[in-house]
Amino acid sequence: MKVTKICCIGAGYVGGPTMAVIAKKNPNIKVTIVDINEERIAAWNDKDLSKLPIYEPGLAEIVEETRGKNLFFTTAIDEAIAESEMIFISVNTPTKTYGKGKGMAADLKFVELCARNIADVATTDKIVVEKSTLPVRTAQAIKSILHNTGSDVKFEILSNPEFLAEGTAIEDLLDPDRVLIGGESKDAIESLANVYGSWVPQERILRTNVWSSELSKLTANAFLAQRISSINAISELCEHTEANVNEVAKAIGMDSRIGSKFLNASIGFGGSCFQKDILNLVYIARSYGLNQVADYWEQVIILNDHQKRRFSDNLISTLYNTVSGKKIAMLGWAFKKDTNDTRESAAIYVADHLLNEQANIAVYDPKVNDKKVQNDLNYLDTRTKEENADLVTSFDDPYETTKDAHAIAIMTEWDEFKTYDWKKIYSQMKKPAFIFDGRNILDKTEMEAIGFEYSSIGK
Repeated sequence: MKVTKICCIGAGYVGGPTMAVIAKKNPNIKVTIVDINEERIAAWNDKDLSKLPIYEPGLAEIVEETRGKNLFFTTAIDEAIAESEMIFISVNTPTKTYGKGKGMAADLKFVELCARNIADVATTDKIVVEKSTLPVRTAQAIKSILHNTGSDVKFEILSNPEFLAEGTAIEDLLDPDRVLIGGESKDAIESLANVYGSWVPQERILRTNVWSSELSKLTANAFLAQRISSINAISELCEHTEANVNEVAKAIGMDSRIGSKFLNASIGFGGSCFQKDILNLVYIARSYGLNQVADYWEQVIILNDHQKRRFSDNLISTLYNTVSGKKIAMLGWAFKKDTNDTRESAAIYVADHLLNEQANIAVYDPKVNDKKVQNDLNYLDTRTKEENADLVTSFDDPYETTKDAHAIAIMTEWDEFKTYDWKKIYSQMKKPAFIFDGRNILDKTEMEAIGFEYSSIGK
């Protein structure tokens, strides 16, 4: 099938950037991104590109180049589904918060709603592409729904997992390590391969069966998260043995069998994928009675949670075992630099722990606003919205954020934090002035020379 019209259901962190790049590289294909969230679609269509709902370096320039030409954003979902030959499903698949599999299994209700919507609207043959992160054998469920519509419409299901790192998503899309396409129909696979083939070398486009494709996504994220938890486990050991985790990481990273990526000790991993995908892996393993496999991967999550709690406990104990009524300035709220994504950010859980100890928290993040901060805390449902609003204040200026603070907690590795006038910040803080560097981005010697009491991870 020659593809001339693509529809993507879901205008989020995967759908938006992926479709923008596909539109840029395939000017003859009409790409329409649909979403039920009117506010989000309005933001994608805003003339002011700084108001796009997703911040990703390079994204605004591509949207400006393609929007209104062959890239469109709309809430007219049925119309876009009906006219397209290929439909990407890029909706949210959060971890279940209810029923069987609560806290581990993926909640597939949005995926199922998409499948049923496609089944109801389609009058011509479609290629349906799983783009959301999904557990193994989800394609089978989508196929079952689509193939039992009672119509003559033919549906081919493909798995095309994304391997984007937020903050470098556009770079990753323009020059991917690999594109993975899983499916049963060779024609459908080649139709999608041709879309990517307009800029990705064919040797980087892998064709597999659907189930290998689905499992590869979960496994890739599990392996990456495992590396982070591994170096974080060593960071705690370093703190007790006077070793330096940065020196250890550099030494092992020079081993070609290990490599240097994902060996930065920190407060822990966040984002929407790592934890969710490992929990999915654990749930799948347990459902097959593979308890040793499940226990192995679950330990990666346990260690990550431990690292976040250890950071906040250290902050509290250093501040004379109480943060009640004290101002704690948190620099960074996004889960990593160069993104405004806050899902599963370590900052949320550290803040929640400090709020339980009655701290007053001031937040500054260059790309995250107060509404997002409050929503993240309210979602935990630990205290009332009013209490969160009273105890947590967001600022637009880092110097205001840190003024009169008892301590600073660096939660995100934004490059701008390294360039601040730290002497000025020190002069405005309560004394002794503490810095808890959760990302190891500042120079300990330099900070201590200014007068700070400086604490970092793994040193």
